[in-house]
Amino acid sequence: MKVSKKKPVQRVKHVPQRTCVGCREVLPKRTMIRIVRTAEGVRMDPTGKLAGRGAYLHDRRECWERGLKGALAHALKTTIRPDERAMLENFMNTLPQEAIIGETL
Repeated sequence: MKVSKKKPVQRVKHVPQRTCVGCREVLPKRTMIRIVRTAEGVRMDPTGKLAGRGAYLHDRRECWERGLKGALAHALKTTIRPDERAMLENFMNTLPQEAIIGETL
């Protein structure tokens, strides 16, 4: 009598996906930058773990420009104050025009 040994099944690891509010492209969560609305206001979330309503943007300047025109405020369901907008624009100005493939925060 033969005893058949079953091979262990390889599990595919789940990769969380998020949509960029600037260009609507769906990518892995880790490759994007999270902006979060907290009780203190809108701020960047480098860890991706702050409590609050979040929205995601690519690390491309064109996505940030589109997002700051209104898509980001709409996704966060809030209005972005001038000081918060200045902080986000300062960060946007440090970004390259085109994203570097494979680079994350």
